[in-house]
Amino acid sequence: MAATILVADDEPAIRESLAGVLRDEGHAVFEVADGEAALKIIEAVEFDLVIADLRMPGASGIDVLRRIRVVAPQSFVVLVTAYASTESAVEALRQGAQDYIVKPLILADVLSKVKRLLDYRHLAWEVQILRREVQRQFDFENLVGRSSTMREIVGLIRKVAPTRSTVLITGESGVGKEVVARALHAHSDRRDKVFLPVNCGAIPESLLESQLFGHVRGAFTGAVTNQEGLFQRARGGTIFLDEIGDLPFGLQVKLLRAIEEKEVLPLGSGTPARIDIRIIASTNKEMKAEVEAGRFREDLYYRLNVVGIHLPPLRDRREDVPLLVEHLVSAHNLELKKNYKGVDNSAMKTLMGLPWKGNIRELDNVLERAMILGDGEWIGIADLPRTGVEADALPYAADNLKEAVRVYERTHIQTTLRKLNWDKRRAAEQLGLSLSSLYRKLDELQIGLQE
Repeated sequence: MAATILVADDEPAIRESLAGVLRDEGHAVFEVADGEAALKIIEAVEFDLVIADLRMPGASGIDVLRRIRVVAPQSFVVLVTAYASTESAVEALRQGAQDYIVKPLILADVLSKVKRLLDYRHLAWEVQILRREVQRQFDFENLVGRSSTMREIVGLIRKVAPTRSTVLITGESGVGKEVVARALHAHSDRRDKVFLPVNCGAIPESLLESQLFGHVRGAFTGAVTNQEGLFQRARGGTIFLDEIGDLPFGLQVKLLRAIEEKEVLPLGSGTPARIDIRIIASTNKEMKAEVEAGRFREDLYYRLNVVGIHLPPLRDRREDVPLLVEHLVSAHNLELKKNYKGVDNSAMKTLMGLPWKGNIRELDNVLERAMILGDGEWIGIADLPRTGVEADALPYAADNLKEAVRVYERTHIQTTLRKLNWDKRRAAEQLGLSLSSLYRKLDELQIGLQE
């Protein structure tokens, strides 16, 4: 595994011989002869590994180590000394060095140590990503909703997730496309590997190709060593290409090759690299229109859209709003250290009627703001941002009056039950119903107990 390495030693023979054998192994090696030069170069170049003499003119190896821990904490450091002692070894490790070697150097041992450290560094990178994924706990629990549409989507995910097929997720911004992508990954046989999201519209084209497919040394100014792209780093995991509709036309051919041939061609290289990944893509664009307009390759579109999952806007599944509200309030309670029980009936009526042009993302922002600025146990209308529209004038979940009444009844009964900790006798009294009538409503509206 090629790396960018700094060798800092004031003894020319040691410095040059060590740098030489590292270059022979394919690494990009920088040399400096004193501590001051080392301090300057670590400010300008990102090193995978720094090998520094403990005692150098200008600044010591410990000084270099301390500065690296500030400006490049991801870099590994090995300190070298001719003055072997327990005290200096303990101090070096205490300050954050990864290892410690003693002169005279045995080059074969040094190369073995370098390989081990670089392998460990790469593994640590993958573990860090996996840890973030575990902590975020993306699973079906975040696909909130009991509408028929959401039940169908969850069922489709369960069928598609175990396969190796590419998936294209479509829908407006803010509907939860990444949540679906993460659920697909979490229920696949790649769940123990990394999930790497890439926003194709946020990265300049000049950088996107290198980030996705990697580059070789000398491919462009600043490419001082070979660099793997995300398609190689994923190694058996999942790449999520968000906003694939914004992928530059020139890169679409390379992506098509990656899908068809299961290999990528790093920038500046003539030798393809094999990959083993699953590709999931998403877009808020109408891709057939993009194809017809000549902005997106038709062959790539069909390769991506082996299985299509469309997420409808929130305004088309308003019956999911109460469950989304409950889920989001619970999540923000943890983040904000609050103890809200939920949203009162009047506020829920307002939330059910809003157009939600920003979809779930907008709903999330509204609730977070209300919980930050509000007081009490329940979010009320006064806690919501002013919309300029009274709640009574807002549209409801469907044009059909019967369905709209059904949606409101279901929401109102659910909210009342939650507010009363699912005490059905008290809920019936508050709703003005007999207990038997409430049970009939629960059955008619398909409201599960403590759902």
